[in-house]
Amino acid sequence: MSTHIGFTHRSGATVHTVPAAFQQTAVLRPHQVALRTVGGTQQITWREYAQRVRAIAAGLAKLGVRHGDTVGLMLTNRPEFNLVDTAVLHLGGTPFSVYNTSSPEQIAHVFGNAGNRVVVTEQAFLTAVRGSGVPLEHLVLVDGPATAEVVSLHDLEEDPADGFDFDAAWQAVRPEDLATLIYTSGTTGPSKGVEITHANIIAQVAAQQRDIMRAGFDDRGVSYLPAAHVADRISGHCTNLLTGMTITCVPDAREIAAALPDARPTTFFGVPRVWQKIKAGIEARLAEAGPVQQALAQWAIGAGTTAAKISAAGARPGPLPAAQRRLADALVLGKLRAALGLDELRVAASGAAAIPPETLEFLLGLGFTVTEVWGMSETTGVGTFTDLSAPRPGSVGRALGDLQLRLGDDGELLVRGASVTHGYRGMPEQTAEAIDADGWLHTGDVATLADDGYVTIVDRKKELLITAAGKNISPANVENAVKAASSLPGVVVAVGDGRAYLTALIVLDADVAVLRAKALGMPGADVALLAEHPRIVEEVRAAIRSGNTRLARVEQIKRFTILPRIWEPGGIELTPTLKLRRTPIAAEYATEIDALYTDPQPAEVHSV
Repeated sequence: MSTHIGFTHRSGATVHTVPAAFQQTAVLRPHQVALRTVGGTQQITWREYAQRVRAIAAGLAKLGVRHGDTVGLMLTNRPEFNLVDTAVLHLGGTPFSVYNTSSPEQIAHVFGNAGNRVVVTEQAFLTAVRGSGVPLEHLVLVDGPATAEVVSLHDLEEDPADGFDFDAAWQAVRPEDLATLIYTSGTTGPSKGVEITHANIIAQVAAQQRDIMRAGFDDRGVSYLPAAHVADRISGHCTNLLTGMTITCVPDAREIAAALPDARPTTFFGVPRVWQKIKAGIEARLAEAGPVQQALAQWAIGAGTTAAKISAAGARPGPLPAAQRRLADALVLGKLRAALGLDELRVAASGAAAIPPETLEFLLGLGFTVTEVWGMSETTGVGTFTDLSAPRPGSVGRALGDLQLRLGDDGELLVRGASVTHGYRGMPEQTAEAIDADGWLHTGDVATLADDGYVTIVDRKKELLITAAGKNISPANVENAVKAASSLPGVVVAVGDGRAYLTALIVLDADVAVLRAKALGMPGADVALLAEHPRIVEEVRAAIRSGNTRLARVEQIKRFTILPRIWEPGGIELTPTLKLRRTPIAAEYATEIDALYTDPQPAEVHSV
């Protein structure tokens, strides 16, 4: 055990597994709320958490769950997920989550790879789970009564295994045991099960605590991203278990903005789309204000952003910018943060995809301390981070904890360290392709590495566009330039592989489209109608023109089309974590893409 990184708990003990950490946490502040739902309709203290974990573990043991067994969870963000997941960990088992948008075929692939005999789910997903056709020994339902085919969680807790020794079970868990499987989003093929050990998690959370979070019992977080995603599992669920921070569960990620004033997080991880939604919400609120309030707010945000840019450049704001920033904070920015529910936010993080530097500067201007992070399921979450005291928009920062970084001959970022997975479940060929004989994980990201160790991600190695002229182009860089200019384009897909110039598919942001429809006197208008409206087309054109000014000539978008539909997470086009599925998009929208390069130009195609 001494060969593994330990986590120094607030109790003073050094722990090497997640159950050992939880047991220390649960006794320090037994009456403090550990898990809650929005509005406080459900609140579970640490004492109650520990009691229910003990009961659920005993009930699962009666179902035959043993050390080393896998247990599937298909649940929304609700306290029962945390309770059951933690109970399985105490048995020495491997709980893993399934994306709620998964089809029966996708569920069959995951269950087949994981080899689980037990699934814990809720009524909304029973049809999909059963439709997978995978033979299961037990289905446990967290939100309904028992039937001939399912066991209720309530009944499971009331029916323990005879002679079950809970303490012996969790004390037998070893650092090298599998703590979870994280199934990749499958942007380029069937998902792979990343094997994450207790040692990986302990190393990751210990490094986050040292370098970024420093979370404790007085901190508050929000669980709203899918539990199947490494960010929610590690920075939410596991950080809660190891540090004692309170978690508010938000079952629908689309409701996160409404939930924040209730949760009032002190730490918050947002994917770029969430931060862009927050930015769009502020802009929408200002648009409805009177001219005096608008002018004051725009001045305040401008003053904040100016001061933030100076700080980000490594300089100290002079007396005038500093004074303007203080005044802006007192008059406007502090009130804006409070209205958002983020007035006590201590650590803000953005990750999972590139965020436009302009969006990051906007957040810094509002007074948020933001770290931009980069990581993968294979690194158990965060791999690099920007220092909270020294943001550097455009960079994803330096290595977290003991992680080592270097670049391959082709510019691919390679990483090695205690938080890096040892491989993919049941996929030795894919493991050998990803992790070389010296333990270096080949991330698939092309990057640059500065002399001070700061990393800048160029793009995914397999997603670089190569034009007909042989120019290598990062589509993410092009797409972010457009999204930075306007909140109306919710999704931008740069197209141009093997073509003479770049074009783009545009998908409107659903929330912003509703606001635009109202402003155009068309409340309730569907997206197809809005996509054709001259004012909407012109606003998108202006955003592309603005983005083009930030790009080299070869990177600039020449034509675009606005698609008459909204893309939902987990669909053909987007993974559940909002990453683009570029290959399926190219196939699904082949006709629209060909039209972008057709002459004479079709009516639905617009020139920039």
